[in-house]
Amino acid sequence: MSAQCEVAAKKIGKADMSLFERYLTLWVLLCILAGILLGQFLPEVFQAVGRMELARVNLPVGLLIWVMIIPMLLKVDFGALGEVRKHAKGIGVTLFVNWLVKPFSMAFLGWLFIRHLFAPLLPADQLDSYIAGLILLAAAPCTAMVFVWSRLTNGDPLFTLSQVALNDTIMVFAFAPIVGLLLGVASIAVPWDTLLTSVVLYIVIPVVIAQWWRKALLAKGQDTFDAAMERIGPWSISALLATLVLLFAFQGEAILGQPLVIALLAVPILIQVFFNSALAYGLNRAVGEKHNVACPSALIGASNFFELAVAAAISLFGFNSGAALATVVGVLIEVPVMLLVVKVVNSTKGWYEAA
Repeated sequence: MSAQCEVAAKKIGKADMSLFERYLTLWVLLCILAGILLGQFLPEVFQAVGRMELARVNLPVGLLIWVMIIPMLLKVDFGALGEVRKHAKGIGVTLFVNWLVKPFSMAFLGWLFIRHLFAPLLPADQLDSYIAGLILLAAAPCTAMVFVWSRLTNGDPLFTLSQVALNDTIMVFAFAPIVGLLLGVASIAVPWDTLLTSVVLYIVIPVVIAQWWRKALLAKGQDTFDAAMERIGPWSISALLATLVLLFAFQGEAILGQPLVIALLAVPILIQVFFNSALAYGLNRAVGEKHNVACPSALIGASNFFELAVAAAISLFGFNSGAALATVVGVLIEVPVMLLVVKVVNSTKGWYEAA
């Protein structure tokens, strides 16, 4: 193991939830309220923000997304890819769940609940858009928050680091094809130029900037890197919350008109989280992987890179779209649901190790 990987793994092992992260659901709810109120009282301001576009990319949102994503990608050490083989079974299970089960199961759940079971309760002109948002959410595996979930389950930090590095590498190449395939299967028009632009803007460029910045900071010493991470850590959540205020300023009318929409969209997301986490946890047990690998594997398989999903939804379908709203519901329930999964995997350690 390289010295940098070892240090990064130790940092993950000490990771804890910040105040923002611990109460993320509360902040999201407050942003929903603030956005709806501001949208009602200052509509001209938000309409002006909505018009600030270049090549179908909203400039204020693009900047906020970069501020969201880049600090998170700074934590990723792609040198950890060399450690993947040490936990081949756990890595294999997570890749299977993340890329071969999760997006496709979410597309099925979206079709079942949104297009059929809940269709009479939802706006007919937004059904396809809601499904698209759910697909975008499921096609982006979690990055930064996995480090926190792994710590809370005493997960193997090196496995977590190597799995996140591998997922981010795969995402560069697989995100657009999987989203395009599933949207096409769902008979939803695929704006391929905008989809590929989103991949470049919100995955490729942030990865390059983050890795260049990471290398520059580490060249000055680990203490310099740690101090920088401490300073810029709150940027991601702050930018996410600002984006949510903008989003709900545009979504306010739709939500006030049908307040049950958020609860209905949460149903397939919740089912997907519990199904995929249970599947990854059970498969790790079946192949004989250790509990401290099975836990982060289950959590990586269940959670989402919701920052990327929100950015892609806004770029592809706009602020007013059901797709953007669906991805935000993922943000809303992420922390409480993942903490529940953490509790389950911790409490079943005896059962797991009895295999």
